[in-house]
Amino acid sequence: MRPVDSFAGDGPLVLGLPHCGTHVPDDILARFNPTGAALADTDWHVDRLYRDLLPGVSWARANFHRYVIDANRDPEGVSLYPGQNTTGLCPTTDFEGAPIYLPGQEPDADEITARLHAWHAPYHAALRGLIDRALAKHGVAILFDCHSIRSEIAFLFDGVLPDLNLGTNDGKSCAAPLQEAVTLVMRKAEGFSGVVNGRFKGGWTTRHYGQPGTGVHAIQLELAQKTHLAQEAAPFDYDTEKAARLRPVLQAMLEQLQALAPHLEEGKSHG
Repeated sequence: MRPVDSFAGDGPLVLGLPHCGTHVPDDILARFNPTGAALADTDWHVDRLYRDLLPGVSWARANFHRYVIDANRDPEGVSLYPGQNTTGLCPTTDFEGAPIYLPGQEPDADEITARLHAWHAPYHAALRGLIDRALAKHGVAILFDCHSIRSEIAFLFDGVLPDLNLGTNDGKSCAAPLQEAVTLVMRKAEGFSGVVNGRFKGGWTTRHYGQPGTGVHAIQLELAQKTHLAQEAAPFDYDTEKAARLRPVLQAMLEQLQALAPHLEEGKSHG
């Protein structure tokens, strides 16, 4: 199993898909308990949601499951949300805080390092390559990091999550016009609730790559899974009718970002 699949388009947009993969190597899967083996914390069908929404978009998709190693976590293991419940670089619990390994089978430091080299690093090499390619071609690159999560997870957040959760690291990971444009699309999206920089402000990917001063902008969108799944429980089936309502919203966001990209380059050139 290849760690990552990718496609190099000719536009300035790059989609990151770090949590769609379900591959777990046999030696790791054998050490999971039933909770871990269920792989419930997958970003189910997010790659399908974004497929063919906009010509020329580049993308990188991790094929490995986040329980192997989380491609949206700092490789140094630094917490994204200090003081809040979260899962780490090589998770040992699920989103409910329940163990995913059989007793005594969690990875040690050497194994985590090996997983970093085998899985995490290839994904980010592919993503970095696409970003650098877009930057060289257009003078600007816009990373749109694509995620989903169940609407209610008491271990991670209170209450019910809004449908659309935009994260820009409190405005630091992208130019203000980009945040404003996707926020406007979200606000106009009939039947969908939304928030900007709420519980999910952007993971390590958004924070690491989103450096507007260098021409690289990053935005994360965390979708509540009720927006596109038949139910937020196994077997996590894709709901085509729900997706048909959501996909135009996602498409409009990407179109707005692409339309703004040349103006970002103009501003950088004359700034």
